[in-house]
Amino acid sequence: MKEKFTVTPWEVSGLVDYDKLIERFGTQKIDNDLLERIKKLARDSHFLLDNGFFFSHRDLDKALESYEKGDGFYLYTGRGPSGDMHIGHLIPFVFTKWLQEKFNANLYIQITDDEKFFFKDDAKFEEIEKYAEDNILDIAAIGFDPEKTFIFRDSEYLGKMYPIVMRIAKKVNFSNVRAVFGFKNETNIGMIFFPAIQMAPCFFEKKICLIPAAIDQDPYWRVARDIAPKLGYPKTAAIHSKFLPSLQGPEIKMSASLKETAIYLSDDPKTVKEKIMKYAFSGGQPTIKEHREKGGNPEIDISYQWLSIFFEPDQKKLKKIYDDYKSGKLLTGELKQILIDKINDFLENHRKQKEKAAKLIDKFKYNGNLAKKMWNL
Repeated sequence: MKEKFTVTPWEVSGLVDYDKLIERFGTQKIDNDLLERIKKLARDSHFLLDNGFFFSHRDLDKALESYEKGDGFYLYTGRGPSGDMHIGHLIPFVFTKWLQEKFNANLYIQITDDEKFFFKDDAKFEEIEKYAEDNILDIAAIGFDPEKTFIFRDSEYLGKMYPIVMRIAKKVNFSNVRAVFGFKNETNIGMIFFPAIQMAPCFFEKKICLIPAAIDQDPYWRVARDIAPKLGYPKTAAIHSKFLPSLQGPEIKMSASLKETAIYLSDDPKTVKEKIMKYAFSGGQPTIKEHREKGGNPEIDISYQWLSIFFEPDQKKLKKIYDDYKSGKLLTGELKQILIDKINDFLENHRKQKEKAAKLIDKFKYNGNLAKKMWNL
């Protein structure tokens, strides 16, 4: 039977079966032993691990082993600035901040403005530049350590990366990237060359690189891992997240062109309320009377899903919401209001942090210590 979902670096559609995706990509599930090992080393746990949102990995155990030996690892993640950021974009960065804190790791954040220009026929670079600068502020607002974080745009720093990009490109042939990424004869050569650029930060330091990112980006790391020994580097490790479901349900992709599918970091409280009340897919019954009698289904309710993934890390509170909704005690509108309040508190705090980040942005964008590591490759 053909799988009814698609996951590539440029397209995510359908109801994703994450167990099948692990099989298809050849990754490993994060099991309880690995979770306990992370908790022991970090002396803490993170709710995005506890609730299974980060669910899959490549060589995470080896990155932890390197840390145990005192060699450590560094972090790399990124963002393609195709538009304003929504909450789903921000979640992996929240977890990355925790990793940086707990493992005292350097972090490189690649802003792939070149990719967005290559991959969209109607893309205007001036617009991409605008989105890139605003996205950088949103990312910096997460609160990374400015002494250990370097946020860079490919279009600005490619010259400095080019020596390692050339070495990568020389080791990867067209048949390989065509098989992994599905390139065709009609594909423009910017797109064909781009994987060498996105793989470059995997080789910024001579220690293991650990990449926290959504699993759609994994094809890049597969190729990077294949060529790492040829370049004299350890294989890249990765820890993969799931996707935050769209407001309209997990089978509908969040889209920049369909604003009703997502909550954007720029949405004001009124917009948040309107979107959740109007568009958030409900697991409730058609009438209040039926809901009181039969109860709702939190398993399919998007408001509950968003709470359980990100907005309510307290498991006791979450269980009460689950039980009350399932029993019919908590109505759909009341559940949606809980989410609305949580989102608006989060966004209000994010706006304040973004204003503070604007004063530190040069530290992130021109981090001399980390930039030198890249320049001296």
